[in-house]
Amino acid sequence: MKKKLLMMFLAMITLMIYPVSAFAADGPAAPDLQIGLDTAFTFLAFILVFFMQSGFALLEAGSVRMKNAGHVAGKTVLTLAIASLCFWAVGFAFGFGNGNGLIGLDGFFYGGDSMSAAFESLAFSDVTLNTKFLFQMAFAAVSLAIVSGGMAERAKLSVYIIFGILFSVIIYPVVAHWVWGGGWLATLEMQDYAGSTVVHLTGATAAVIATILLKPRLGKFNKEGKPVIIPGHNQVFTVLGVIILWFGWFGFNPGSALSPMGGFFGHVALTTNIAAAAGGLAALVASWLYFGKSDIPAMLNGVLAALVAITGACAFVEPWAAIIIGLVAGAFTFMTSQWLERAGLDDPIYAFSVHGIAGMWGALSTGLFATPELIEQGALVGEPGLFYGGGFHQLGVQALGVVGTFAFVAVLSFVILYVMKLVMGIRVTEEEELMGLDISEHGTYGYPEQMKLIADSESKTHKM
Repeated sequence: MKKKLLMMFLAMITLMIYPVSAFAADGPAAPDLQIGLDTAFTFLAFILVFFMQSGFALLEAGSVRMKNAGHVAGKTVLTLAIASLCFWAVGFAFGFGNGNGLIGLDGFFYGGDSMSAAFESLAFSDVTLNTKFLFQMAFAAVSLAIVSGGMAERAKLSVYIIFGILFSVIIYPVVAHWVWGGGWLATLEMQDYAGSTVVHLTGATAAVIATILLKPRLGKFNKEGKPVIIPGHNQVFTVLGVIILWFGWFGFNPGSALSPMGGFFGHVALTTNIAAAAGGLAALVASWLYFGKSDIPAMLNGVLAALVAITGACAFVEPWAAIIIGLVAGAFTFMTSQWLERAGLDDPIYAFSVHGIAGMWGALSTGLFATPELIEQGALVGEPGLFYGGGFHQLGVQALGVVGTFAFVAVLSFVILYVMKLVMGIRVTEEEELMGLDISEHGTYGYPEQMKLIADSESKTHKM
């Protein structure tokens, strides 16, 4: 029944986005029907990944203080617009255009399906190029959303704009080209089905460099250097944001099959879902053991970390291995987030632990758990993992990809942000940070009535 409903839904989308003229009077030819269904399936996946931006907006806005909530939610739309235009103009060409082992050199200012000859790396699928572009653009926007989350509550709005442009034009596309666009890691057959490395590690690495250069928020550490809890203003928002992201991940991972034919996307959906569940439970238990109380934000981060980890491995591993990957990601992310905070890193949404550490683990996990059957059935990249008789070869390729990606993104992000820091400054003033970025950057609060009550209360207290 569910399969029938899915096929009917895809057929309706096909009629909307695929030219009616492609169908003969007595019905569609088989090749046309498959192209239409594959394109509709990928377009549906694009919609789900695009909708993940609403999850980021709720998650990040709920994780910060009320005085910054409107700013943080609004910059999600800002960075989405930046990623869309920059990826269209330059990023898609650098990432997937014909080129060399380091970068694409063809297809700038993308002009539609007629430019398919410039994107040979995407010719493996019969999905229309326009739809492939939209799908890949949504991935680039997710990676940029991770970056901006690490800057929350103290970065200038101009930093989001300038660094967002450079990230979408050069940083993300280069890594995408290495792994998915025919670059040197693709030649080595690195396994990264939907982007544990390309999307999440790339975004998280840039985020942690920004976090270090911005330095901690005011009041985050006491005189002894110990971290002070700065709770987010709305935990319900963060819960809803994570549910939306979990939902959107079914476009992220199963959608990367680019086709409903053969049903391989169902295996990817299964491993994605059970890994997320395992990660949430593992992080909840870890927080219980550490704090003596079950911590809801820790559970939410555990879900996200597991989703990040399984993103690269979802097509290569069996369900039991997906559960292990999720468990390790959830528990390890909680532990590393606590350690990094005690070490002096102020990462408001734990971007590096959730997307960086978990992204590394996800990349390495295929070198352990990738099965020969799944590689042959649908993943079609690389060799079996260590536990399936493949030796250390694939694990070594995965490790090389992680190290290369981290080094490239970290160095380039540092250079860009450090120059920006010298030339224009990247952090708001102390006064602006205290009053909140809603009012200092935009002239109004996301919660105007509540903030007025708080201001009036503080004024009365000061007078007394």
